[in-house]
Order: sequence, then structure tokens, then C-alpha cells
Amino acid sequence: MPDPTPLSVLIPVRNEAANLAACLASVAWCDDVVVVDSGSTDGTADIARAAGARVVDFKWNGALPKKKNWALAHVAWKNEWVFIIDADERVTPALARELTALISGRDPAIGPRVEHDGYYVNRRFWFLDGWLNHCGYYPSWNLRLFRHGLGRYEQPAGGAAAGSGDNEVHEHVELTGTAGYLTGEMEHYAFPDVATWVEKHNRYSNWEARLQVEASAADAAGLDPALARKRRLRRLAWHLPFRPALRFFYHYVWRAGFLDGYRGFVFCRLMAWYEFMCAAKAHELRRNG
Repeated sequence: MPDPTPLSVLIPVRNEAANLAACLASVAWCDDVVVVDSGSTDGTADIARAAGARVVDFKWNGALPKKKNWALAHVAWKNEWVFIIDADERVTPALARELTALISGRDPAIGPRVEHDGYYVNRRFWFLDGWLNHCGYYPSWNLRLFRHGLGRYEQPAGGAAAGSGDNEVHEHVELTGTAGYLTGEMEHYAFPDVATWVEKHNRYSNWEARLQVEASAADAAGLDPALARKRRLRRLAWHLPFRPALRFFYHYVWRAGFLDGYRGFVFCRLMAWYEFMCAAKAHELRRNG
């Protein structure tokens, strides 16, 4: 059995007993796995310890920083490089091989390729018993691997009080340095059914609405240029009429969601509903503010 790869892994959790074991198994080849737990009551911490992970307790005081930024700043990381993964995500064997080659350079066919300070990883979403291959959700690039001293999640206006919980969900990493892209993928099992999708996006819309009311152009200042451009376009879209219908058209027609069949149709209709929730909650905040 080869030696573990000198890579630290951050897994933020709260009551993730149903997902954590499979996530831990997908990163078992790393020599430092840290599970940051927000008071789970379903045995999540026991599962983590049984798999050999370190468990660090996190108690949120309702202000910034949230869980991931707190962990990046306060955990005693064994390695310079940190990979961030949620409990409902999995590292594929292909990505594991690529990360090992990148960090340790053991694969002579690939060799060491540490040319940047961080790397984007593509995610594939599982929805209604199948993968989303279109809808604007594939490819889905996230900056998940970086030197832990050089990356922090953005802290946009209203981020602490948006009602989205103690963990960064929509926030993106602001990296001091350059970033590259990996070819291996992650698998994301966030939405096993429609009810779960609705529950999560009801919470996410709180964050989005708060961002619409309080965000400024400065919120995109430290992001990757492509991501900052996307954030600015999103800001412009907030002022368009018929936003839910346009959101459906964007995902279903422009981003070819119709090619995903029934699951694509349902997903795009739900995205239109999410847009309506964001707009309605933003209007409510402005009216009550």
C-alpha cells in the first residue's frame, strides 16, 4: 500500500451521518483529514473519528468568520496544501490520482505540476437519479485546492446575517496568487430528491436576497476575473423584468437543459422558482429596511 499523500482535507459538517462515511472513504488516501463539526447530534463526529479523521469543534457566534474561514485560520494544518470538500461530495479515483501526482509527483507519466497557488475542480451534480450534463450546472468549477495561507472565502455584505447558516455555501475563495484547472472531477450528491432541493434553496435564497440588497461592486474585487465578471452580470440581471421566466429560459434553452430530459425540465423550473424567491425576499428586505 502506498504512503498517504501529504495533503490536508477540510470537511465542514453538521449532522452529516448519512453522507460522511462515503466522503471520508473518497479522501482516505490523504494523510490529514479534518472534520470541523458544528455540534452534530447524529453521531457524525463518531463516524469521523472511526475513519481516522481529526474532529475539531466549531461554535458559531452569529458573526463572521463562518466555518470554513475560521478553520482555515485556526486549525493546525499538517500540510501547506488544503483540499476542501463537503460531506455530500466525493473525490473520484481520477481526481485522487491527479491530486496525488500534483502534490507528491509520484506518477512519472504526470509528474509534479505545482505551477499555481490554487486549482479549480469541476463538479458533476446528481439530481433525480441521474447526472446533470447541461442546465448551466456542468461544468461547475470551484476553487477547492490551494495553499491554506493564501486563500479565504469572500465575506460579502450581509453574509453573517443572511440566515444561510454557519457555513460558507455560495461564497467563493479569494486567492492571493494564480490558479489553474484540474481535469479530474468531484461528484456532488446534494439533492437526492425535490424536497431536499427546495429546503436548501429556500435557505440559500435568504443569502441571495441579502446580497441583492446590500452588495456593492467591491464584493467581487478579490475574485478570479471570470468569476468577478459573472458576479457583475448577475448583479445586472437583478434589475431585469420577468426574472423567473428569464432564469428558466437561460437554464433550459440557452444552457441546453432540455437535453437532460425530464430531470433537466424539473431542475430548470425549480431554478425559476428560486429566482422568484430571491426577488420576493429582496423586495421584502427593502420594504422592511
